Amino acid sequence: MTTAGDRAADVPPDGPANRRRVVPRNRDELGDRVWTLPNLLSVVRLLGVPLFLWLLLGPHADGWAIVVLVVSGATDWLDGKLARALGQASRLGALLDPAADRLYIVATLIAFVIRDVVPLWVVVVLLVREVVLATTLLVLRHAGWPPLQVHYLGKAATFLLLYAFPLLLLADGEGSVAAVVQPVAYALTVWGAALYLLAGVFYVVQAVQLLSGRHPAGVEA
Repeated sequence: MTTAGDRAADVPPDGPANRRRVVPRNRDELGDRVWTLPNLLSVVRLLGVPLFLWLLLGPHADGWAIVVLVVSGATDWLDGKLARALGQASRLGALLDPAADRLYIVATLIAFVIRDVVPLWVVVVLLVREVVLATTLLVLRHAGWPPLQVHYLGKAATFLLLYAFPLLLLADGEGSVAAVVQPVAYALTVWGAALYLLAGVFYVVQAVQLLSGRHPAGVEA
């Protein structure tokens, strides 16, 4: 019987052009280890989500909330580097890393709406994207496919949003710093949101192509 991993690995050339294709990552090639340094950093990032929300909505300690975001961004970069350098890539890490990114984005959007930092429609659009993508991944899993490989647009969008959020907090204050930071924060937010939506469209298109029996074309991330 052909498994989902076999289908993901068995990719025919793309006609005469023989272009490279994006296929779902074969997670059977990843390790089963749980207690690794990259996974520990991902768990620390996840534990920072409720702390971040409490700092924003409880004491309104925006400075400390920004510190949590910065630390989260640093560990996001570091855990990937360590996983590759130490050969500690694992199935758990492949799940924890994007989960932490999405939780920070969703938590920040919810807090920003409650505090009127960003308009409600921005949050609704981005959350709808998350719901659509989650549904798409569930359909793929039900059909026997592993999760889609992370696209470089998705990585770029997450990077922009996670750096835009602390700047939005600074821009929400008063004084000369807020005035200087505000246009930069808004620009990063617009670009990040646009790329976030575009990446979501790409993921859905790739999923439709897989479910219809075709392999999605593109440059491998």
